[in-house]
Amino acid sequence: MSYFILRAFIFSIFFSSLTFAESSIDKELLKIINDKTRIEKNSNRDKFRNPLETLKFFGLNRTNSVLEITPGAGWYTEILAPYAKENGKFYAAVIDPKSIDRPFFGKLLARYENFLKKFPDKFSKVKIIRYDYHDPEFSPKIKVDYVLTFRNVHNWAKNGTSDQMFQSFYRSLKKGGILGVVEHRAMENTSLEKQIKTGYMTEKYVIDLAVKTGFKFVDKSEVNANSLDDRNHPNGVWTLLPNLRGLENDEKDYYRKIGESDRMTLKFLKE
Repeated sequence: MSYFILRAFIFSIFFSSLTFAESSIDKELLKIINDKTRIEKNSNRDKFRNPLETLKFFGLNRTNSVLEITPGAGWYTEILAPYAKENGKFYAAVIDPKSIDRPFFGKLLARYENFLKKFPDKFSKVKIIRYDYHDPEFSPKIKVDYVLTFRNVHNWAKNGTSDQMFQSFYRSLKKGGILGVVEHRAMENTSLEKQIKTGYMTEKYVIDLAVKTGFKFVDKSEVNANSLDDRNHPNGVWTLLPNLRGLENDEKDYYRKIGESDRMTLKFLKE
């Protein structure tokens, strides 16, 4: 083989690889993430939360039905709902404020609903499912392709509802459905008491919980890892962005440089 033929062959392989890499990125998902109408403080967190890489790891596509668990103020909803709007379905499971005598949950739900109303072109097809704080069960009539939850497991561990939540995830998924979990990551062998206190959970706790429920552990990703986070903060994970809880002004710059928490990203299958 001549030098010129060999060089042409190598270049063809190189550019074919580039084309494949570009095509493997969902352009519609990328468009939504880069949408200039996203709330600025949300898009500023992309560098910590890596939505494109995270959702690609989970295997999500536009035709899927997705149930997001306790979406908070709607950070991931802002991406997931528009993505599923035309060809898929998006549900948000929220705590029913009537099920617990704590005004916080009523305010949180009102904030989320106002957020949806503010952008009707994006969120007009969002379906909200309210569930009981003490006895979590999502609509048994709904079977989805994906259940996704972001930075919530520590709350359920504290409330003592982790088992019920994961059982509800399992019942809500179709056979072959995927559970995707992102959670603050503790050092292994951290006591459960300290996990709950700091908001950092061990991978073992989450994996054991899911497997015990009936899920098959598929894979984990380091896409949301943060080597700067030593997990040793005065107010646990809430010391870091976006909370900066309990810090004096002269301390905040130090913690801003750390960024958000080190996180596990786990994928499970309902066989």
